[in-house]
Amino acid sequence: MWMHPDLLLVLANDRRRELIAEADRARLLTRARTARRARKAPAVRGRPTGTLRPCEPSAAAPAR
Repeated sequence: MWMHPDLLLVLANDRRRELIAEADRARLLTRARTARRARKAPAVRGRPTGTLRPCEPSAAAPAR
């Protein structure tokens, strides 16, 4: 069965829009999860709150 070329174009465009919308939803959910995770975890004193870790672990120095 042969489909009309215009119908094929409409179907392809609809599928493309669905894929774009799905990717947008996934990105939005990912950003919401990371924001929620960052809000939940309190910052530990003496450690950066970013995602990059320092080269050396922070250790408590004795008081002088």
